[in-house]
Amino acid sequence: MKLIRLTMVASAVAAIMAAGMAPAHAAVQQLPVSANEAPNLWFVEFNSAPTTEGTDAAKVQGEHAAFKKAAAAAGVKFKTRRAFNTLFNGLSVEVSPAERLKLARVAGVKALYPMMVFQAPNPVKSDGSNEANMATALAMTGADVAQNTLGLSGKGVKVGIIDTGVDLDHPDLGGTGVQGASVLPTSRVKYGYDFVGDAFNADPSSAAYNPVTTPDDNPDDCAGHGTHVAGIVGASGAIKGVAPNVTLGAYRVFGCAGSTTADVMIAAMERALADGMQVINMSIGSSFQWPEYPSAKAADRMVRKGMIVVASIGNSGTSGLYAAGAPGVGKNVIGVASYDNSHVVLRQFGVTGSSGLVGFSDATGAPAAPTSGGALMARTGTTTTANDACAALPAGSLTGKIALIRRGTCGFYVKATNAQAAGAVGVVLYNNAAGPLSPSVVGSPAITIPVVGVSDVFGASIDTALQAGDVTLTWANTTGSYPNPTGNLISSFSSYGLAADLSLKPNIGAPGGLINSTWPLEQGGYATLSGTSMSSPNVAGTVALLLEARPGLSPAAVKERLQNSADPKMWSGNPAAGFLDMVHRQGAGMTDVVGAVLQTTTISPSELALGESEAGPATRTLTLRNTSKTSVTYTLSHTGALSTGPNSFTLAFSGTGATVSLSATSVTVPPKGTATVDVTITAPAALPDASIYGGYIVATSTLDGKVLRVPYAGMKGDYQSKVVLTPTANGFPWLAQLVGSSYQNRATGGTFTMANGDIPYMLMHFDHHARQVRLSAYDANTGKSWFTVSKDNFLPRSSTATAFSAFQWDGRVVRGDSAPITVPNGQYVIKVEVLKALGDETNPAHWETWTTPVITIARPVPGV
Repeated sequence: MKLIRLTMVASAVAAIMAAGMAPAHAAVQQLPVSANEAPNLWFVEFNSAPTTEGTDAAKVQGEHAAFKKAAAAAGVKFKTRRAFNTLFNGLSVEVSPAERLKLARVAGVKALYPMMVFQAPNPVKSDGSNEANMATALAMTGADVAQNTLGLSGKGVKVGIIDTGVDLDHPDLGGTGVQGASVLPTSRVKYGYDFVGDAFNADPSSAAYNPVTTPDDNPDDCAGHGTHVAGIVGASGAIKGVAPNVTLGAYRVFGCAGSTTADVMIAAMERALADGMQVINMSIGSSFQWPEYPSAKAADRMVRKGMIVVASIGNSGTSGLYAAGAPGVGKNVIGVASYDNSHVVLRQFGVTGSSGLVGFSDATGAPAAPTSGGALMARTGTTTTANDACAALPAGSLTGKIALIRRGTCGFYVKATNAQAAGAVGVVLYNNAAGPLSPSVVGSPAITIPVVGVSDVFGASIDTALQAGDVTLTWANTTGSYPNPTGNLISSFSSYGLAADLSLKPNIGAPGGLINSTWPLEQGGYATLSGTSMSSPNVAGTVALLLEARPGLSPAAVKERLQNSADPKMWSGNPAAGFLDMVHRQGAGMTDVVGAVLQTTTISPSELALGESEAGPATRTLTLRNTSKTSVTYTLSHTGALSTGPNSFTLAFSGTGATVSLSATSVTVPPKGTATVDVTITAPAALPDASIYGGYIVATSTLDGKVLRVPYAGMKGDYQSKVVLTPTANGFPWLAQLVGSSYQNRATGGTFTMANGDIPYMLMHFDHHARQVRLSAYDANTGKSWFTVSKDNFLPRSSTATAFSAFQWDGRVVRGDSAPITVPNGQYVIKVEVLKALGDETNPAHWETWTTPVITIARPVPGV
């Protein structure tokens, strides 16, 4: 049976529509195809591996030709978009839902995968210093020391950027500084290609949707994201990147706005491979994916050809566990988490009585603060007022003044509205917790006066000054760098692992929150952005420095050095609690450039993915390899990290960690030699089953105190105990009928004409990833098998706790490799069978099943 991926519908809330209907026929709001999935676009994978895996090119081409012949013979109508044979053996196609069912059954088809849409980030620029943010990020990883003390710059290393392109005119990236004057190749960007053109936008929900590509040889950037990423990797000018002398390749897969598709990405990957890139950065991802997704498999194959692939792990930090995205979940890909920058760049104002300037952030939804002028200030409460300015203020009490208001109790919009109504000409909101404040006062009617946010310390200082007398605020046209209270902690947006196959993801972290880098000249030249899109190029630049210092390192050796030398950080939720953040959120820890370059001992494997603990403690052997000319003794120990679980969507944190025993607490590694140690890890008994735990095996040199680490992570208990088909508040699964703009629950059965879209849908919420979903039809009265409706492999979990997928039946079934059979009118049920992640197909306990209510097929009789 060939495989097919049916329409997935994702929602934040599956809202029930009353419409006066009986509960058995309650309807759920009709929801669009997931924004992460392109309608009618699919990957078709053929049976043989691609040429990078050793398959003869003639055989691959033969499979392509045979498929086209078989598809034509079967009368399948589809449009080929791209053909692949290097990193993926197959096609990307456009095909209607009805024809897609037939396409899956064509001889030679191994699998179909939905074409995922990769959303271009929506960056927010901030005015600020051209250097402060990037400079502090370099210091966080030691890249500044690698540049200034070790003399490394990435010279001679080729780094490919698969993104929105690169501003070829930008002087920090080798351009002339004259807009529109530069073409490929420039002094720094020597390789590249534009696969899509300016107007391309793959997002079907966008008003500017345009799936037509217009490729050319000039990958100039009009969106900005790729220029920002390239600057982090290798800018040299007002901004200095991690590796300021690398040779860059720009592979443009986004238009000026919108999204791209996975087949465009794979085409860019194949081009980068052909161009001889040594490092590839992909600050792009599709959350919740399996390592088997085509873009992840293609990335893995690049690594096996000798390229180091670095990818963002995703920005789904609020979406719970197992949210890591492809291609970052690829087995051999270095998936990167994000830490917040140690400092932030803020605009400033002055206040009388203070010799310093106050850093502030403009509130979203209000006019930007001016760069000159000012006014007297007035406070509306004190530093202990919990509900400052939450009630209407006396009319005229703030006329002509800038109000100082403390955060708390009510929203910022309410506070700003009350101040504005009392005559204020501006508002300064200050935090009631440690750190700066970036408020939003979006509302209706809109706020018309400047509103800014400052830290608790600045707010208290102004409050004290106001108690002593008049205070005048003067707006300034300056910026400054200020310590960030969340600096060196995992960014709130950074995705959690593990991967669906329990592999350890992310693998490592780097600065990604609040990074100032290059931006297209026509849009200002520089911008501050946040995302794992920014942490990934920090690691890609580090790899370039490492390859310059140690040419010839294999991808595995690069990953080994990066992970061994990384420095795990404290839990971002409460750093003072004393727990290291989750291994399945930060991987090996913060990248340490100098450590990766200078270390003379490595430990392999550099990470331990323990899988499930159902079989009991896991024992692994670690090998320490000493490349120096002198023996080194290491003391061995263990440090636990925070655990999570068991619910993927509602996170619970625990300091209960694993028990670790070592075959030796000290080991001496001879010069140019190796030594081994066995590690036995027992899952924490006190944790609920299905929790994820982790920690670090630590090797400390007795010679100089230098530390090497190996992260580990696993899931407690039986992985197949995780339930996939959970009901949610809507009571899924449903047999549903699409009526107008809503699905209606046919809990007692339904009648379908099988014409004009009147077909049965099976709605299901996937609480966890599924290895396979199989739908089979049976006669409702006799139990006779009508064989297979569809078989779907490697499905991601639902994006939220209430999201669902819709599987459709067109009234046809297939037996083995036979031609599709259209079932006659009658009564049927569909049996849904779900094989759990990593499940054993032969073990009934690893399957979940659900059978629909009776489906009555009543096609109209011609002439009646």
